[in-house]
Amino acid sequence: MADKNYGRLIKALQIAAGIFMLAMVILCIVLVQKYDIKVSNIPELSQKITGGTAAIAFGIILFSVVKSFALVFPPAVIFSICGYIMPNFWVALLVNVVSVFFSLFVPYFLGRFTGTGMVETLKGKFKAIKKIDDFAGANEMQMTFAIKLSGIMPGDLSSLLFGAMGISVKNYTVGANLGNLPLVIAYTLFGITLKNVGEKPWVAAIPVAVIIVFMLIASLITKKLIEKTKNAK
Repeated sequence: MADKNYGRLIKALQIAAGIFMLAMVILCIVLVQKYDIKVSNIPELSQKITGGTAAIAFGIILFSVVKSFALVFPPAVIFSICGYIMPNFWVALLVNVVSVFFSLFVPYFLGRFTGTGMVETLKGKFKAIKKIDDFAGANEMQMTFAIKLSGIMPGDLSSLLFGAMGISVKNYTVGANLGNLPLVIAYTLFGITLKNVGEKPWVAAIPVAVIIVFMLIASLITKKLIEKTKNAK
């Protein structure tokens, strides 16, 4: 495929993913109206969906995989929603971890298929991609881990980039999953907390504090790796 077509390919994938996600949102709105779903009846709702947990989990995983084509959709939204509607933290965490695992490979292998020509296209289309230059020369696994952990560029976009750069499947898989894990845990906890706030709204501040601390730690780790890479040069 010629380099000039990469931009069109990205746009086509984003449009297709957007249409699918819009359809899913409309379906959710219809279900909310039909079953009168609201915060006050979450206990009753939980009882209704218990028997369909597997189906709901599959839907979340499918949505996660398809949204990866959009490249810029924030996965934290899905993690939190999953924590909110799943029966408990561990089930929600498992579903989110599986969602991340599968969604990591769609944009990655798309990048591998298109090749290195995609890198320049991405740099011209997304400003965040230029941050990859700060990690030039870094260990593949460390670079993947740091970028996923820090969130300095959208997760699916970075996956597409790593594929186009030819990062090995092994280094990408290990680094990306480890880098995403703290984010998955934090936002799953956030969703669980929102569901159980009740008469103590201040409890919602706990996962928010965890997320803030996580972001600070991720920022420090990323900064250290960039400094290490520059010193090595």
